[in-house]
Amino acid sequence: MKLLCLDVPQPGASLEKYQPHMQDEARHAWQMYKGGIIRDIYFRQDRPGVALIAEAESVEAAKAALAEFPLAKADLIGWDVIPLGPFTNWESLFASGNA
Repeated sequence: MKLLCLDVPQPGASLEKYQPHMQDEARHAWQMYKGGIIRDIYFRQDRPGVALIAEAESVEAAKAALAEFPLAKADLIGWDVIPLGPFTNWESLFASGNA
């Protein structure tokens, strides 16, 4: 299952509180990438944070994996996990009268 995962800063979180965890955070992300859980990772442009495209058996499995990030373990971030599926609306473009 493909998932969009958006970090959610927890109350009281700040860049200063993140700083001691950042090297371990990057190492953990690299391990998850090598392990096939993280497929893509991006810095958010609207605020500090990340957006991940992940692969997992379920939303629950993804949440369990994301909970292992050092910032999550330090209760500085949570995650919104959004399951994604194929865009099947392409067919409407080819329906009679739309060509």
